[in-house]
Parts: sequence; structure tokens; C-alpha cells
Amino acid sequence: MKNVIKTFILLAFFGLSSLVNAQWQQTNGPYGGNINCIASDGTNIFAGTNGQGVFLSSNNGSSWTAVNNGLPGWSPVYSFAISGTNIFAGIYGGVFLSSNNGSSWTAVNNGLTNNTVSSLAISGTNIFAGTYGDGVFLSSNNGSSWTAVNNGLPANTDVYSFAISGSNIFAGTYDGVFLSVNNGTSWTAINNGLTNHFVLSLAISGTNIFAGTNGGVFLTTNNGTSWTAVNNGLTNTIVLSLAISGSNIFAGTDGGGVWKRALSEMGIEENNYKSNITLYPNPANNKVTITNNNLPAKETTISIFNIQGELMLSEKFKEQNAIELNISKFAGGIYILKIQIGNEIENKKLVIQ
Repeated sequence: MKNVIKTFILLAFFGLSSLVNAQWQQTNGPYGGNINCIASDGTNIFAGTNGQGVFLSSNNGSSWTAVNNGLPGWSPVYSFAISGTNIFAGIYGGVFLSSNNGSSWTAVNNGLTNNTVSSLAISGTNIFAGTYGDGVFLSSNNGSSWTAVNNGLPANTDVYSFAISGSNIFAGTYDGVFLSVNNGTSWTAINNGLTNHFVLSLAISGTNIFAGTNGGVFLTTNNGTSWTAVNNGLTNTIVLSLAISGSNIFAGTDGGGVWKRALSEMGIEENNYKSNITLYPNPANNKVTITNNNLPAKETTISIFNIQGELMLSEKFKEQNAIELNISKFAGGIYILKIQIGNEIENKKLVIQ
């Protein structure tokens, strides 16, 4: 069986006759310092800085306002986690809690023996705090008390970031990404294809996991079995923080402000999007069937592009609701199918084994 290349770069303006490279774009601030962490809560985006506290944007990054009441001095803000109306901030000074969109903050540090909290994540009633040097701590009572959970992590581990997908908890460290499937009781390294192991930030969209490193952004679509760089247009590749808001992913960089990129440019559909087209099987070997679920049967054009955006195949088919396409001549890897049914166009990711 051909090896599956677990990587793809979807190019922007895919519906146009000529493809243009998709890339990251810088937002309007906040400037003047490192953006250590980003989190989104509805239409609110919070940015934690290295010396100017917390900033809030309610207009997709067009403007930012400081929200620091109750935070100590100019302590760096390293991490956020949000549960309902509670916003937790990990700073140089412990964990702080706000229940009013950052208008005020209160310390919640009992049992936390290391008060440099570099990362936070929430899974159900559990809150995970990653520290500089002492690994991971767990609280099951909104930060009222904390307990260390470090089995499988290297000694004296700096834990820079977390991400949670179902029962999977991912931790970004100086030694790469570690996975726990048992609420932090044990951890396993998952770093295949991750060429930079200094993992400063993590973010999840569905089954897609992004890692911000000292050398750019990486993406895995298979729970960390393999990783691929997705850095086109990102001129500052020290990515301290990542967050997904709506249809965009935001990256906070080392001195370069906040950058954003549309998830659709990387083949990631919004969760509320109802597709008219399905592919099966996917992954596929020699043949794939393209099914038109909702649109009227019309002449259909199917174009296949490789990860570099090069056109590999384009065929027209008469009116039919199910098309069987021969893909036996294609090497294993990830491809993008541009499917045009009349005036309707959809782009689909296809894995060929």
C-alpha cells in the first residue's frame, strides 16, 4: 500500500481559474510586546502579553482594549482557559479567575507549588495548569486546590500549552507534544514530523490540531500521529499562542503582533457548514465515489490538485448524482478535489493510500 503523506496546503481563491497562495495576515495590534496567549469566547478574543497584561477585542482583531483590574503589576500573562462565564489566566504569579469578561481578576492558587503558570486547559470539571519546571497540576474545583499529575513527562518539564479533544489531552512542552487519554494520569510523546519540538502553543478545530512552535505552525489531522508545517506568509515564525475563532485561526508571535488565517485555506470546513457533496471511501485506494446529496443533477466538472496547488486531473461528467472516479494512477498523499456542479463549487480533501 502506498504511504499516506499526512500533509496538505490548500491555496486561497480556489474557485478561481488561477490559484493564489493563501497566507497569514497581521491584525491591528496589540503591538509593542510578545503575545503569549490567545483565547476566544464567542465574539470576544483575549490576548495575553509579556508586560502589558490582557487585551480584549470584540471586533475580530480590528481593535484591542486592556482589561487588567486585579492582575498584579506588569506580570507576564502566559495562558488562558474558558469554562462558561469563567476565564482563567495563567501568569507569573499563579492562576487568576475572571467571571466578567476580564473586567476584574482574583487569584486561585491553593496547592499550586509553582506559581509560574505557562498553560491552562479545561476538560469537564478538570482544569489543567502547566508550569515552568514542575510539569502539570490538576484542579477539579475551579482552582480552589491543585495536585501534580506528571507520570510519563520528562523531569523538570516546562509545559507551555494544552489542547483537549474529547478524552484526549495534548500538552506542548520543550520536548514536543505529549498525549494523555486518562486525565493526566500518564503521558506519551507524539512528535512524528514535528521538526521543531519547542511547542509553545496548541489549538484544536474538530479533528485538526495546530501546534505553534519556535519554528512556525504545524498541523495534524490524526491526533498527533504525524505533523505538517503550515507557514505560508507567516514572516514571524516564533508562534507563542494560537486560538481559533469562527472561521479563522489566530497566531500570536514573538514581537510581531497577532496574525490570522482562514481555516478554509487549509481544507478545514466550519462546523456549521452543511456540505452538498460526500466522498467515499476516504481514504481511498483505486477509486472514489463523489455523491451529490442535495443539488439537482447537472453537468459536473471534477478537478484534482496536489498539495502544491498543481492541477493533476480535470474531467467533465454528464448529469448524474454519483460519479465513480479512477484514482489508481495517483501517488499516496492528500489532494484537493474541486467539484463544480452547475454554478455550485465545493472543495474537498481526499486522502489516497
